[in-house]
Amino acid sequence: MKNKGLIGTLIAIALLVGFSFISKGNGGAEKASKNQVVKIGILQFVTHDALDAINQGIVDGLADAGYEGATVELTQMNAEADQSKIKTMSDQLVKDNDLVIGIATPAAQGLANATSDIPVVMGAISDPVGAKLVKNLDKPEANVTGTSNQVPIKQGVELIKQVTPNVKKVGVLYASSEDNSVSQVKAFKEFATEVGIEVIDFAVPSSNDIAATMSVAVGKVDAIFVPQDNTIASAFPTVISATNQAKIPVYSSVDTMVAQGSLAAISQSQYELGRETAKIAVKLLAGQEVKNVPVNVIDTGTPIVNPKAAELLGISLPKEVLEQADVLETSE
Repeated sequence: MKNKGLIGTLIAIALLVGFSFISKGNGGAEKASKNQVVKIGILQFVTHDALDAINQGIVDGLADAGYEGATVELTQMNAEADQSKIKTMSDQLVKDNDLVIGIATPAAQGLANATSDIPVVMGAISDPVGAKLVKNLDKPEANVTGTSNQVPIKQGVELIKQVTPNVKKVGVLYASSEDNSVSQVKAFKEFATEVGIEVIDFAVPSSNDIAATMSVAVGKVDAIFVPQDNTIASAFPTVISATNQAKIPVYSSVDTMVAQGSLAAISQSQYELGRETAKIAVKLLAGQEVKNVPVNVIDTGTPIVNPKAAELLGISLPKEVLEQADVLETSE
């Protein structure tokens, strides 16, 4: 009888231990709220409105899922476009956290290079395959997944033709160091050539070169197109200052740039992209494996126009564009 009692006790202990391991494997906000703080690291490439909006969307999305207050230890870092900081910060974040999120391609690349053990979530990366972050969007094979906001380039070219049909030459301003920008420029050239627009490249190595490049560009083109590019975005007022003086329009790829003075864009809400990124993170924290969480590809957008910029440039926005577009409200 004593042996039977001992065996029964041992079985009960084994079941409790097994249940404990199962509970830990489930993860998620329920686990965090009861007995464990989840550690999440966020690395942002640089400060500017678009990436700040993505960041806020991520934080709010995590909070909606229960990852706020005492349930989560959130570490935020910003490399301010410094490649050496990206490596240092990436190494620190992957060492101290259960999951890390990279906002913008260089940040996601830094985190992916720093770890193969913990999940890396991409925060709105335009070309994750070209950036060598994933090989298969549907079934990520390593430890990286997230969101990909593929800029609606074809829609953007169509918008240029609708708003400014007489434009013949468009200058594309981008950073040569950003893989996502290079792929966007290639796509823009293909679609623009099909509709008879000549494209001239203006690649800059850093934001310090934008002013000098713009002084040359405005004398050679009828309009400027800016892809989703973090380097250009960080110094976008410099672009707008040059084009306003030359009276040529700027077409951009994000809503925040329209608010800063570009004429129009095919917009994807950067804040909502952040919230979608948070949803991916929540799935992984809840115990899903990276290979079972496909990259969420967002490849359509809504036109947004800036009437104040149009007035400044002497451009009349077509009725058909105004009927389908979001119109930026500007204060006097």
